[in-house]
Amino acid sequence: MTLAPLRRPISMLRAFLDSEASGGIVLMAAAAAALVVANSPLGATYESALHAYLGPLSVAHWINDGLMAVFFLLVGLEIKREMLDGQLSTWSRRTLPGVAALGGMIVPALIYAGFNWNDPTTLRGWAIPAATDIAFALGVLSLLGDRVPTSLKIFLTALAIIDDLGAVIIIALFYTAQLSGWDLAGAAAVIGVLIVLNRRGVTSLTPYLLFGAVLWVLVLRSGVHATLAGVALALTIPLKPTPGRIDDMEQSPLHRLEHALHGFVPFVVIPIFGFANAGVSFAGMTADALTDHLTLGVALGLLLGKLVGVFGSAALVIKLGFADLPTRASWPQLLGVSMLCGIGFTMSLFIGLLAFADNIELQNEVKVGILLGSLTAGAIGWLILRFVKPEQVPAARGA
Repeated sequence: MTLAPLRRPISMLRAFLDSEASGGIVLMAAAAAALVVANSPLGATYESALHAYLGPLSVAHWINDGLMAVFFLLVGLEIKREMLDGQLSTWSRRTLPGVAALGGMIVPALIYAGFNWNDPTTLRGWAIPAATDIAFALGVLSLLGDRVPTSLKIFLTALAIIDDLGAVIIIALFYTAQLSGWDLAGAAAVIGVLIVLNRRGVTSLTPYLLFGAVLWVLVLRSGVHATLAGVALALTIPLKPTPGRIDDMEQSPLHRLEHALHGFVPFVVIPIFGFANAGVSFAGMTADALTDHLTLGVALGLLLGKLVGVFGSAALVIKLGFADLPTRASWPQLLGVSMLCGIGFTMSLFIGLLAFADNIELQNEVKVGILLGSLTAGAIGWLILRFVKPEQVPAARGA
């Protein structure tokens, strides 16, 4: 008797491209709305609503610590799946986006540090321009239709996933408050329980989510940023199929949870986060704020740092023969996608809020720098990709 071959699900990377792009457009609209509201007669109401308390936390904290934990849960699920069963499952597939992501984190951080080296307070924000907003970037790509080959969209998504992993590590290591040993011990015990559930083959999502909620509370109390509980929970969710349905990988707990969060995160969580955090009032802001070393460090870190870091690193490994140019992509298109990596909206805002949690003035300068750098990078990247002629793209072999 011949067993039917294991049927693996269609690549989530490909299946998610369209809706991720749509989510980026919704995020753009939310950010624009926040700017309009913050600079309108409703500005004071907007600020007071964010600082109003619902139970133990303010609305802003519920969004940034609670809702964003769900975002990080999805990020963790994507990282685990891609590393074990997707576009990043082999070293050959990891090489190009991995090296490009590393260069795209190091160079922006160095540019930011160069502008802020003599100011220890603002130097704390060195990681702000090191992140790429995948939803925003894919939203821009969606405006170009089929002018951009799918291979470049996959490259950008894989790069952003590795970039998110780097951001998670940075947040864990450099942006934690005073730690509570008892709460950390409790969190470690809960993670241990989650690992046992995984090892014993429990595939119902209910116990994972219940223990995940307890883990979030303990991590919130511990001083480590609460959103990292989402990543820790994600890494314990089983990728194996449900027993009795071994022919269908789409029924694994990880795939089921990822599908469930797929619409909620890009269309609810991220737009709410963008609306709550992109609103910066320009009232009383002078031209000096645009040329301040913090603003310039963020803006140029995103605009130039990402371009040089991503494109330069990718070009180096391709020229050295360690990787190939993405299928049916040209060098100008790779340049354009590298420029889009300078859109650092969601994660950059998040790190900026952590770096300057008690300084609204510095937070506003960060927001201005992020808006300037991200919008400029997005516009230039779109122009490059829009005007690359189709004949510049080499035909696929054997076509």
